[in-house]
Amino acid sequence: MLGKRSKQRGLFDADHLHIDFVGCDTFYGFLASQRDQLFKDELFAAIYCADNGRVSVPPSMLATALLLQTYEGVSDEEAKARADYDLRWKVALGIGIEDRPFAKSTLQVFRAQLVLHERMRALFQESLRYARESGYQKKRKIKAVLDTSNILGRGAVKDTYNLLAEGIVKLIRVFADLMGIEPENWATEHDLIRYFGSSIKGEATIDWDDAKARQKFLNGIVADADRLLETARETMGCYGEESDERKRVVEAAELLGQLLLQDVERKPGVAELKAGVSRNRIVSVADPEMRHGRKSKAKRFDGHKAAVAVDGESQLITAATVLGGNAPDKEQAMALVKETEENAEVEVEETIGDCAYGDGKTRQEFAEANRKLVAKVRGRPNRKHFPKEDFRIDLETKTCRCPAGQECRVLVRKGKQTDYEGKDIQLYAFQFDREVCEACSLRSECVAGRSGNGRTVSLHPQEALLQEAREFQKSEAFLPYRKMRQVVEHRIGRLMQLGVRQARYFGRAKTLFQLLMAATVANLTLVATKMGLIRGRYGRKDNFCPPLSIIMALAIVANGWSLPKPGSWI
Repeated sequence: MLGKRSKQRGLFDADHLHIDFVGCDTFYGFLASQRDQLFKDELFAAIYCADNGRVSVPPSMLATALLLQTYEGVSDEEAKARADYDLRWKVALGIGIEDRPFAKSTLQVFRAQLVLHERMRALFQESLRYARESGYQKKRKIKAVLDTSNILGRGAVKDTYNLLAEGIVKLIRVFADLMGIEPENWATEHDLIRYFGSSIKGEATIDWDDAKARQKFLNGIVADADRLLETARETMGCYGEESDERKRVVEAAELLGQLLLQDVERKPGVAELKAGVSRNRIVSVADPEMRHGRKSKAKRFDGHKAAVAVDGESQLITAATVLGGNAPDKEQAMALVKETEENAEVEVEETIGDCAYGDGKTRQEFAEANRKLVAKVRGRPNRKHFPKEDFRIDLETKTCRCPAGQECRVLVRKGKQTDYEGKDIQLYAFQFDREVCEACSLRSECVAGRSGNGRTVSLHPQEALLQEAREFQKSEAFLPYRKMRQVVEHRIGRLMQLGVRQARYFGRAKTLFQLLMAATVANLTLVATKMGLIRGRYGRKDNFCPPLSIIMALAIVANGWSLPKPGSWI
């Protein structure tokens, strides 16, 4: 049942007695003074029973503890210890010096309930509500700036042999749990105990330079996986369609089957490793939602992507989500804009992004939604022939003029392309006459290919939108937007300071919780600093707590106490 905090503060609470010592202008003092305004227990009523059960620890206190945990980047166990013994935490939580407010499991269950009931955005939305009510965010029309950054996954990334082995072990554990025996015992009975070593590949006694030995080793793993999948099909028949037991078997079996499909190519009588990397490849059994991603051609990562929207003027993070590591940056662009309007209760009049958001499909999606998107069109690599941008294309008259001044009116079909809604769009291109191109003095700089072909200039399905964007980015009016993009980069940098670069949890949902908590802390510290409620950069300069020995020495000097004789305390 929902527990509630009393609005009346106790005479012996830490924030009443020691807030001056901790500092009113620190983040801890800020949380203490704004505790009643930031989080209310009723905000979390949906995850508690209304009229039955033991009274819970007030969720507003647990929410504050989660903020402090994110602010300091500590584990659940350390968060519990600091709530018990750290004066700064006690001031922020508003508890007595001798109080031990919650158990580690209580904090973990509260976090799990927020994720399970999809209430993790509630804390983040409260930071935006506070920004409005405090007067920091005043405008109701904003420019939303979008960007992404990579998050390193929590799960261990393994090669194909060990990845298949972990998939096999996971399915074995499900079978063993259903039978009520130890996984190692079940594996021993079915001649699969070798998969419970430290590494199936590391413990293999084969010559890895011998191709036939490698193939035989792989065939043995694939045969064991096939045998387990057959056992899974038989086991599923023993349980109902909607039973939890069947769902567990299906989940583990589907994962193992996917690992086989993505990495193994089956040929008559043998199995071989696939060449290259499969699309959407699973890289970790511990966290199947992790993916291979690239920050650039040279930098690769394994994990997820944090996608955020930031108010270009107030610098508040207004929306955040987690994408797959291999997802394009633009994937949730429109969703982030709509979430911004819902979370911050504003109207997004313009959306700003880098060239990752500047493709034709994204522009068309925004144009059809009657929204303005400002993003640079991706440039073309330097080539020895004239690029498309050197040709003057008039879509109204359906003409194309080349750098030599020749005009073309011939449009030919060039296949089809799928738009963002999955519909097929007919593609067209201007085809210059080959006789005109052969006689042109600029032919060698314009036409690539054998003699006799004229220049072809393809039309993009969203050619008009791209032309408009290119003209705008060449003008002086584009410069303020270029500078505004730095705002989102700074905010992402702040999220990285708060530990978002490395996922603390397995799975995309829990990683989203981590991102939203960091965004909440980033917003609150920004508002408090800008409004002069905390001093220093995010209140960190005042976080120093003197060691106990220094405090005792100062007390001895101030009170004129005499030091005890050496050995008298033994």
